[in-house]
Amino acid sequence: MERYKIPENTPVWVDESRCKACDVCVSVCPAGVLAMKQEPTSTLGAIITVVHKESCIGCSDCELSCPDFAIFVADKKDFKFAKLTKEAQDRAILIKNNNYKILSA
Repeated sequence: MERYKIPENTPVWVDESRCKACDVCVSVCPAGVLAMKQEPTSTLGAIITVVHKESCIGCSDCELSCPDFAIFVADKKDFKFAKLTKEAQDRAILIKNNNYKILSA
């Protein structure tokens, strides 16, 4: 089995080949870091994407809730995570209210 290469200076990343677009990780993210983007080749027409990596607080809720082991969070000893801000909390609510999809500008 090939080892997955961990991206440098990245708090959270996705193995898109494992994502089945269940939205679970987006639903548990308190900081609005994740959203679903349209992906015509995906079974459900969407796939997870990291939209605001700079807001990741390192809680690992997304990683722990993913049934397909498709999302990963850096170790706290290897990365300095953000603090949860009101702006990030508000963005998370907007993403959830937008059916977990990326917010339009």
